[in-house]
Amino acid sequence: MSLALSRCLWQVLSRQTASLSLLGENVRSPWFAPVMTLKTSVPLSAEPKKKKRVDPRRELIMRERLRKKLKKLEKVPPELIPIEDFITSTKCLDEARTRSAAKLSFEESEGRALLLKEWCRYKQEQHMAEVQAIESALEAQREALEELRIVSEELYQAALKPDPLLFPFTHEGPVHTPPQAKYEAPEGKYNDITKVYTQ
Repeated sequence: MSLALSRCLWQVLSRQTASLSLLGENVRSPWFAPVMTLKTSVPLSAEPKKKKRVDPRRELIMRERLRKKLKKLEKVPPELIPIEDFITSTKCLDEARTRSAAKLSFEESEGRALLLKEWCRYKQEQHMAEVQAIESALEAQREALEELRIVSEELYQAALKPDPLLFPFTHEGPVHTPPQAKYEAPEGKYNDITKVYTQ
């Protein structure tokens, strides 16, 4: 088969080279190559590789090893990444840095205690006065609404509606300067001291 194919190719190519040589053209192309450069080889047939037989005992042993490794990994607790913000520095834990409280005289401590009691009484009276004023205002409003309902139902319903002009609200746009389109921010230099933890 390969011999017949090589003969056919030789005849076709020899005719084409002869016609080109008559025309006086020197063409270099893979289609018009000399016959001596053509080589044919015998077709080779390959066999599929035989699969290696796997011993089922070996598979079981490998699985058991993997299970043991997984159990060991599960027993070891995962290493947590420390949060540096929550760690108190050793400088602050030094007992020599503790500041002792200033010693006050008996008269000074009694005066401060009496002043604190007086302040508590004043704030309690102020709170009770505010509560009483709110209660009296609400009671007066309820009585006025009842009287208005007797006079006119329409006025009563209009009084129940919220008044938007009671608390005037004015809103303006953003007061910040809008960003510049062509502004290039300078790149600051800094030392990156971020710690990288690997688990």
